[in-house]
Amino acid sequence: MNTRAKRLILPLGGALIATGMIGATLTTSASAQTKPAPVKSGKLANNGTDAKAIAGSWTPSKLKAAKSYLEDSSLSGKMKASTRKASADGKAGSIAPQGAGGKTAGKSKNVNLPTNVGKVFFQVDGKPYWCSGTSIQSKYHNLVATAGHCVYDTDKNKYVDNFVFIPGYYQGKAPWGVYVGAKVNLHTDFSVYEDYDYDYAFVNVFNGVKQTGEKIVDKTTYDAYKGPKWANDVEITKDEYQKKYDEKGGETADAWSKSTGSEVVLPWGTKGGKKVLKEVTKDEYDKAPAANAKVNYAKAPRKTSTEIVDEVTYNNYKGPGYKKIVDSAYTITHYFVKYWVKQTTTVKYYKTVFHIRTFQDAGRLGDNVGGQGFSWNRSTKSKFFSFGYPTSAHLDGDKVYTGETMKWCYGQAGPAPAVAKYKAEEQLAIKCAFTPGATGGPWLIQYSNAKRTGYVNGVVSLTLDTDGNKRYDRITTPYFNSDTYGVYKYSANLWTGKLTTS
Repeated sequence: MNTRAKRLILPLGGALIATGMIGATLTTSASAQTKPAPVKSGKLANNGTDAKAIAGSWTPSKLKAAKSYLEDSSLSGKMKASTRKASADGKAGSIAPQGAGGKTAGKSKNVNLPTNVGKVFFQVDGKPYWCSGTSIQSKYHNLVATAGHCVYDTDKNKYVDNFVFIPGYYQGKAPWGVYVGAKVNLHTDFSVYEDYDYDYAFVNVFNGVKQTGEKIVDKTTYDAYKGPKWANDVEITKDEYQKKYDEKGGETADAWSKSTGSEVVLPWGTKGGKKVLKEVTKDEYDKAPAANAKVNYAKAPRKTSTEIVDEVTYNNYKGPGYKKIVDSAYTITHYFVKYWVKQTTTVKYYKTVFHIRTFQDAGRLGDNVGGQGFSWNRSTKSKFFSFGYPTSAHLDGDKVYTGETMKWCYGQAGPAPAVAKYKAEEQLAIKCAFTPGATGGPWLIQYSNAKRTGYVNGVVSLTLDTDGNKRYDRITTPYFNSDTYGVYKYSANLWTGKLTTS
């Protein structure tokens, strides 16, 4: 890839081919050795306790309610290939993949689907969204590759919230656990210039979290717990209440009372309580006994109250008053009766039961589902498999995909169209009918159908309709060069710490 005038950071020099050691020494030029990787790194979750709370917040219903993140991902119109071409800036290199230990994510049209591809879920402005992503090999088996715009909101210059990765996602299920994002690592040209030639991200995740059930705890434990929790009130007997009240020396969450009051209108001929003036209908007023000492209520001292209103008020009035037009005037007559009512009080007794969601540590991502390899400075005409979760309809309204199952494309790369809106000038493209939703999914070279692994040499960045016929026909990726390797190498050596699940 050509060095851009807008960038001051030089790319890393030519890297030797590495097959296992992430931290292998690079063979670089003297000038390049002094240049740091062009990385913007940030924190997504503070610790394992936060990770547990974030994982628990992604309930099956919330996962299904999330929308594909269409922001900055698709374009339609007649497009021509860019006049600027991606190119290697050093020797090609690769990191070997790690298999999934016999686990399977099923098949799709005779292609064995990789276990380590899945969905990344996150929130923007409090709303749930998702993209695609994949587990990628790293020193601590804790790394996910996805698109940069799926982790960084360029409009607000901030990271997304509550990021998780679910490998093998299927219809709200997380077969190998939920992996909460700890640290995110981007190329500075994406975060600073919003340049989609660097639209990739590597996210370090905590160990996986699996929900194991729930348990009832005391209020102190409940208040201190940062994970998913809820409380409900259960009615108890007066004897149970009194026993707990005596033990604790007063009301607590284990025993408390609630009084409710209500007014009961007494039947005619019954005297007691208090008199309450109520407006009634004309019919009810006419049926009420006359005022005397033998009945429990009487007509109000003021027999009626008549008001003259305008036509609109008259027509819209829905109350008990009697409407009548008198000499072209719109009148509403109100009738009142005094009732005897009695106030009653009911006391009920309750205890509050506190619940917390329980989890277990599912282990490291790479240990559970393996990790795809990584490669850079490869031929721009390589053949790729791309995997992801397309979901949106084509622009003509034809909805081919649901977003609930993983799909794949295969093709030979070529120069992508220049997309000025995203400053994308040196991307690669393959023919593919994916619709948005597959964004962030891996582009793999040398994919082994038997082992379900290959080498990540790109991620889905844009979904394009290049001929303007309202059908998506291309997906693009940034070209992975030495800069990309620099960001990857930095990410692949980060530890995310221990996960607290108690």
